Amino acid sequence: MDLLRRFALVGFIATAVDVLALLVLREQVGLAIWLADSLAVALATGISWVLHGLVSFPDDPSRRWYRRPAEYVRASAFSLLADVLVLSLLYELLHPEWWGALLVIKLPALTVAFLVRLVTYREAMFVTVRHDQRAPHPRAPSDGEVRLSVVVPAFKEADRIAASVQRIRSALASVDNDGGLQIVVVDDGSLDDTAAEAERGGADLVLKQVVNAGKGSAVRAGVLAATGRVVAFTDADLSYAPEQILQLLEGVEEGWDVVVGSRQHVDTQTVVKAGRLREVGGRIINVLTGLVLLGRYRDTQCGLKAMRADVGRLIFSHAKIDGFAFDVEVFALVERYRLTMHEVPVEVENSERSTVNVARDAFRLVRDLFRIRRWGRLGQYEADPNEFPPTATAA
Repeated sequence: MDLLRRFALVGFIATAVDVLALLVLREQVGLAIWLADSLAVALATGISWVLHGLVSFPDDPSRRWYRRPAEYVRASAFSLLADVLVLSLLYELLHPEWWGALLVIKLPALTVAFLVRLVTYREAMFVTVRHDQRAPHPRAPSDGEVRLSVVVPAFKEADRIAASVQRIRSALASVDNDGGLQIVVVDDGSLDDTAAEAERGGADLVLKQVVNAGKGSAVRAGVLAATGRVVAFTDADLSYAPEQILQLLEGVEEGWDVVVGSRQHVDTQTVVKAGRLREVGGRIINVLTGLVLLGRYRDTQCGLKAMRADVGRLIFSHAKIDGFAFDVEVFALVERYRLTMHEVPVEVENSERSTVNVARDAFRLVRDLFRIRRWGRLGQYEADPNEFPPTATAA
């Protein structure tokens, strides 16, 4: 039985205990409605705690609060209060005279209590995730041949990829002179001369995918092939000036596992705004990511991110999404693996040319969000403890 079904089963058992205990305590024992309901809910809560603890997987970030009895008691107390208030109010208004009527007015109370519990749990999970991410880990640098690798996924970019590679190298000359720089271009199945132009522009490593698998696939291939101690990736159109990679590199070298750009940061500057449709679509995407992510991030889709190389290998060796939802999957794995993450402001100059088809890619992204949730429940993101960087452990 998969995890979702087990949770549903536990919920059914707890609800059945709640309802049956209420009927017995009120109809047979004769307790006041508020007292009978309070005791019934408390009994069901205790049973729920025990049963959920038995079926909960410790590596799933959405269930870390089960290790914290205080958080569970807090959520349960609010839920109990809501249940008792709603039921008592309906009881006073309707004066049910038989057990069936009592059962009917118990249903709205259960619904309100469920919503209160859901909101309270969500808040507890947010606090837990943000606590995991809030401070850098001071530890030895990741292994690598050079200081920094920059991965550039490219599709049909023959007319500008050479210039982009040259601009990246120029902007990061200080890194090249102090530790070494590697530029990795991944041609995502282009039918033009993107790969050849990347080589002409001076890319250190050019990978060519046979088919156009998607940006996520290209970034994954590039990160896993990179040899830098820190790995960053950015878009081929350089909507984010490559000089900004320096602040991401600095953040990783200060001890953050992952540093991400955020277009919603208060200090972000937009030089050229995105089209209205893309802007609205981006905001909708950020709302939808709440279905998967717990940390309430302001921007998951920014094309500028960096991470320790060992963290990059950990994340992308388990990542599965090939399309644009790969960014959300990266955040989901950061949460799952209890890695630290820091958001920084960026300066963005949106390109007039884009490979994004808003309608098509929005549909694929929503589909992939549900895939990420499903794969997480099925344990397909589980990692071996030996894969984690020093001092970073799984949940």
